Order: sequence, then C-alpha cells, then structure tokens
Amino acid sequence: MTKSELTIRLAMNFDISTRHARLIVDAIFDTMADTLLAGEKIILRGFGAFTVKVARSRMSRNPQTGAEIRVKARRGVSFKCSQTLHQRLNPVVP
Repeated sequence: MTKSELTIRLAMNFDISTRHARLIVDAIFDTMADTLLAGEKIILRGFGAFTVKVARSRMSRNPQTGAEIRVKARRGVSFKCSQTLHQRLNPVVP
C-alpha cells in the first residue's frame, strides 16, 4: 500500500475529501518522524512499536578490491509487531 492508496482509503472510510485525508496522513507521518528524530519510541497498541536503532561505526572490506574501509555510524528505524498483529498474520490452524 502506498501513501496515496492509504489517503484514498481513509477518505472513503470517513467520507471526507482526499485533500483533507492527505493532510491527516501527512500530519501523522510528520509527527511520527519528529518523535523518532527526538529519540523517542512510538508504541501503537495492537499494531507494534517503532524504535531508533544505532549502528556503531566499524571497519569493513570493499568486496571488489578487498581494501579496508570505515563504515560510519548511522541510525535506523526498527519495527516490532505486537502480539495481536503477529497472531493475525500467523493464525493457528487446528
């Protein structure tokens, strides 16, 4: 699902204009991004949690030349689904 598809589905579900739905979706994503940039965790009960993970700098090798290179430290986002979502994705079949 793309952002546009999410916007259209939101507009249809709540009988609002797609422009209004786009503003809502943008506001939600902007708020989530700002929260993660601040280093805070986002917990959505019944869905999952987004956290910022830090990868330290390290030495690695260029696979083409074999030369050692330093990989810079970086931050990324990690998602862990809730038990409820996990059970919906993997139903127990008797």
